[in-house]
Amino acid sequence: MAYGEHLRKARGFAPSTVHQHTDTAIAFLDHLHYEGSLETLAHINASVIESFVKSTGQRIGRTSLQHSIAQVRGFLRYLALRGEASQGLDTQIDSPRVYRGECLPRALPWETVKAFLRAIDRSTPMGMRDFAIFLLIVTYGMRANEVVGLQLEDIEWRKERIRVFQRKTGGNLFLPITDTVGTGLINYLQNGRPNLPCREVFLRARAPEGILMPTAVNEAFQAWGRRGGLGIPFQGPHCLRHSLAVHLLQQGASLKEIGDLLGHRNAESTCIYIRLAVEDLRDVALPLPTRGQP
Repeated sequence: MAYGEHLRKARGFAPSTVHQHTDTAIAFLDHLHYEGSLETLAHINASVIESFVKSTGQRIGRTSLQHSIAQVRGFLRYLALRGEASQGLDTQIDSPRVYRGECLPRALPWETVKAFLRAIDRSTPMGMRDFAIFLLIVTYGMRANEVVGLQLEDIEWRKERIRVFQRKTGGNLFLPITDTVGTGLINYLQNGRPNLPCREVFLRARAPEGILMPTAVNEAFQAWGRRGGLGIPFQGPHCLRHSLAVHLLQQGASLKEIGDLLGHRNAESTCIYIRLAVEDLRDVALPLPTRGQP
């Protein structure tokens, strides 16, 4: 759509950001029952916008709704710029308040993490692949997109390290290959990986053949969690990254060490895990004053 071209050329947005904004714009137009009539756009008012926000808010959380409202604002400014909608509509939307640090990271008990790895059937090519994938996430706290983006040359066997390109920071992170990780990778590469001319480490185990997408990691996480009967309440493997951070904190690792492993650019991103170390926080809590004490 023309709005997408505007975002790419005039705003310089990344393709993923353009996709998010255009998806929201399409949903907004669907809510208006827009069928190409400029008259529909000319009649957009505060009540119509509020109706869309209300219906959207029933499906997503406040943080996601905040992003959605920002995207609608951008679309309304674009329509006003083209003279297809009234000026100032973008200022008539209230955004939900989201307080920094109000939501705790999603983490699992470390015993549940170990039980999850044990639930993976390593007798099949898919199981070998998934075990290696989740071993990387559990050991190093890697993100799903970092795992599926690994190239064969990123595993530097002679230097005993793995090079991880972090899209979030734009830099490389070098991680030592542990014996367990090395064994898991070798088992998959020798016995489970399809013989395809692809440089990606992890490939699809089912047709069509090809590289793996991050969504496949989510699906594998849910499938093995159900198979293990673990009752994991989270839908994505990112909770394993959080679980590792809390586990390392409980084992005495410093915030600096944890932040370096997870590839955090500042200490504030790591400090949030302190709030999950409940037992440690109990030790520093002050006693409640008894009745009669000042």
